[in-house]
Amino acid sequence: MSSNNELYAVADFCLIPIGTGSTSVAEDVAECQRVLEKSGLKYKLHGYGTNLEGPWSQVSKAIHDCHAAVHARGAGRIATDIRIGTRVDKDVPVGDGNDHKVRRVQEILTKDADKQT
Repeated sequence: MSSNNELYAVADFCLIPIGTGSTSVAEDVAECQRVLEKSGLKYKLHGYGTNLEGPWSQVSKAIHDCHAAVHARGAGRIATDIRIGTRVDKDVPVGDGNDHKVRRVQEILTKDADKQT
């Protein structure tokens, strides 16, 4: 937990604009990425969403701000899928939540490969 007892959150979200008249969402995704850049939180775009991490309230606010920005671009509706994970059983350095998870899986796969050679 952070120093003010706020949960540290690792989120994955996919914002889906509805009613834009286009099958492409690239411009809306780019607008959301601009919002995330300004948030100061660690984030990473991937093919079907974005990983975002930081204090729970800031993560929630950033997703809210993405909604507001995409609505401002003309989307009449937005649906967002969100998965949020928290943990308090061990310390994970701020900004390393998602990277730590990925590294751990990669370590396991490397051990598997070493066993096969």
